[in-house]
Amino acid sequence: MTKAPIELLAKDLTDDGAYFCPSPLAQMTVQDTHPKVYLDVAATGEAKCPYCGRVYKLKDGEHFQGH
Repeated sequence: MTKAPIELLAKDLTDDGAYFCPSPLAQMTVQDTHPKVYLDVAATGEAKCPYCGRVYKLKDGEHFQGH
């Protein structure tokens, strides 16, 4: 079963446009956790975790402006 993408606001990203998985926004349980993974969401507007397959994407209308 494919899970819906986790929608992010630009303010959720780090200063260089990254987000990390596992994430509390994904409502992950202890059984779902894996090593912390850097995901470059700003590059294309979304990124997929190589461990669990969750997709994190910027919410429609959100734009990342690097700091």
